[in-house]
Amino acid sequence: MFEAAELGREISKSDYKAQLPDLRAEILQTQFALSKSNRPVIILISGVDVAGRGDVVNALNEWLDTRGVETFSFEKTSDEESERPDYWRYWRSLPARGRIGVFFGAWYVEPIRNYAYDKIDAACMDDSLGQIRRLEKLMVDDGTIIIKFWLHLSHKEQVKRLKKMEKDPNALRRVSKRDWKHVKLYDRFSAAAERAIRSTDTGDSPWLLVESTDPYYRDLTVGRTVLETIRKQLELDAINDSDNSSDNASKELTTSTQTSNLDTTDSSPKAALTVLDHVDLNQKLEPKEYRKQLKIYQGKLNRLVWAANAKKRSTVIVFEGWDAGGKGGSLRRMTQAMDARLYQVISTAAPTDEEQAHHYLWRFWRQIPRAGHFTIYDRSWYGRVLVERVEGYAKEHEWTRSFLEINNFEESLVNHGTLLLKFWIHISPEEQLRRFEEREKIAYKRHKLTEEDWRNREKWDAYKIAVNDMVARTSTNYAPWTLVAGNDKKFARIQVIKTVCKRMEAILYS
Repeated sequence: MFEAAELGREISKSDYKAQLPDLRAEILQTQFALSKSNRPVIILISGVDVAGRGDVVNALNEWLDTRGVETFSFEKTSDEESERPDYWRYWRSLPARGRIGVFFGAWYVEPIRNYAYDKIDAACMDDSLGQIRRLEKLMVDDGTIIIKFWLHLSHKEQVKRLKKMEKDPNALRRVSKRDWKHVKLYDRFSAAAERAIRSTDTGDSPWLLVESTDPYYRDLTVGRTVLETIRKQLELDAINDSDNSSDNASKELTTSTQTSNLDTTDSSPKAALTVLDHVDLNQKLEPKEYRKQLKIYQGKLNRLVWAANAKKRSTVIVFEGWDAGGKGGSLRRMTQAMDARLYQVISTAAPTDEEQAHHYLWRFWRQIPRAGHFTIYDRSWYGRVLVERVEGYAKEHEWTRSFLEINNFEESLVNHGTLLLKFWIHISPEEQLRRFEEREKIAYKRHKLTEEDWRNREKWDAYKIAVNDMVARTSTNYAPWTLVAGNDKKFARIQVIKTVCKRMEAILYS
């Protein structure tokens, strides 16, 4: 593979200087157009040691308007990063729409290095590369332009550069023992890099091998590729937008001419039998028994929370359910038993402008707890396949692919050692109506009831179908759903705390 990047390509200094002004002008124009678009860009710079990765990044930062660019190095893992799943540090660094992120190495560093150091075998590396392919596909599906460069040097050229750097007292970078160790492992690193590139060189996020012996050729090649890739995608977007506008106008005309022939009967979806129909809503707890069990399980939960903290085991708890279903009450009875220093409650509302400028999972990745801590979500990433699906905020191809994206996200949490619990609190439509009417009458509860709550009732059957699909497609062996009978609030609260205790005991003492 790398023979094609050892052909002796070069550009004279005079040619470089002659081409550079036009290139810089075009790059800036294209970046300005990008800033008006809905697309983020990731420029991933990887390659052989001393091939000039830092020089390339410096050149890009010089040519681009730095107000729209952020650069990140992922060479070392901080303590804060090591306490989260592997991809947490990448997710929180993803550029917003219209902006550019320049990544040193990123998610390729560890698989390549660990394989070269013989810390992992080929099967383990292939598993890591499979996760990378899924991550890149997820980003591309959301509109991200990914441009990946591998800067290559031959073994002979690498040795030559290191020796020259050692002799140069003014060299910007000191040669280390690790550099010479990597020289000895050159063949292992090459084999690891080739495996990684072949496995992740896809049509949506291809690799470009850049011969880096001549810095002028290297820098111009990277600059030209960045320019042409972004410009080509923006031109395609403009064509697609024009075609879509024409199609929409045609559809509107067709619809208007057929209005008089429409059947005005209710065409909203009618829910067939779903998983929610198997929840026994008649289950109850008497007040005396409720108080007894609450005391027992809150005490047990308190001890388990501290044990999890001592063992550095993180926990993520998700609450979903019908409006007025009792999520808040169950959540509060649980946190009453926990030290406030150990948990955070996230009440998920409509995304902010900043959150809308990223993939919908971005805001949830950023809130993953540190080792030994809890994050509790009052509504969560499942909004994509519930409210966004039913209300039409997400297109069908967006929410349908989200099932797999969510499963992969949750698998990353669990593989890191995080305990993940998911609760859907189910009530009947009659009980919901009773609670709505009660809220209207009680002054300190009236604020909980909104016009949107009443509108959602009208779409009960559509939501019921969406919940069924959600449970069927995201209740996995590593992150199963617990369906809670919520008509009796006391029963629901005990079921939630009891389930949390049972799952925590299993993970802490198995």
